[in-house]
Amino acid sequence: MPEIQRRGIDQVLSVESLDKLKSIMYTKRVEKGAYLFWEGDAADKLYFVISGRVRTTKTSDSGRSFTMYLHQQGDLFGQLDPFQDSVHSFSAEVTESGSIGIIQRKDAEVLLWQHGDLAIEFMKWMGLMHRLTQTKFRDLLMFGKPGAICSLLIRLSNTYGVTTEHGIYIDLKINNSEMADMIGATRESVNRMLSDLKKEEVIEYQDGHVVIKKLEFLRNICQCEHCPKEICRM
Repeated sequence: MPEIQRRGIDQVLSVESLDKLKSIMYTKRVEKGAYLFWEGDAADKLYFVISGRVRTTKTSDSGRSFTMYLHQQGDLFGQLDPFQDSVHSFSAEVTESGSIGIIQRKDAEVLLWQHGDLAIEFMKWMGLMHRLTQTKFRDLLMFGKPGAICSLLIRLSNTYGVTTEHGIYIDLKINNSEMADMIGATRESVNRMLSDLKKEEVIEYQDGHVVIKKLEFLRNICQCEHCPKEICRM
């Protein structure tokens, strides 16, 4: 099967800048089910996915957990802002065991002060993360649940998709309950929407994996703006 195209922070940072960041991080082995941080914890670190997978979630007032991001190898995440007492807005759960590089905020600030080229590229990364969040909320709020599920499938294809003769194979097993948590819907409504897409031959399933057969159909439903794949991702 063809190699998946990864889209981590190396899409923004040069090799030299990424090496500088790696020089100040320490590595921690993490197991599936562990949490790197909880919503409300002090935001004093950045996290780099060396291997494995992590999802960040937000808990509503009613106690429901919503999946905001799926991080994979090469992704950098966390909060780095000018407020020394800032706290995390999300929780981060390990969904696949692996290794995480951890960068202390104070070390990152010194490194950015010392290297102006890295600081500029780091600002680009922060802007990219901000735009990623904006587009996700746009998709969730503006085009209803059908638009949200179509946008989700497009993002999954950009992040985990492998082009085959049958369509775009999503190389990540994801169930309907997990999809519901990503778009703020019930599992029953996701079941119904995916069933309708299957009847329209927009998607099909292979061994529990989604295969997208008509990508343009999904784009029309969510009024896709054809954002770069670095932004239209999980």
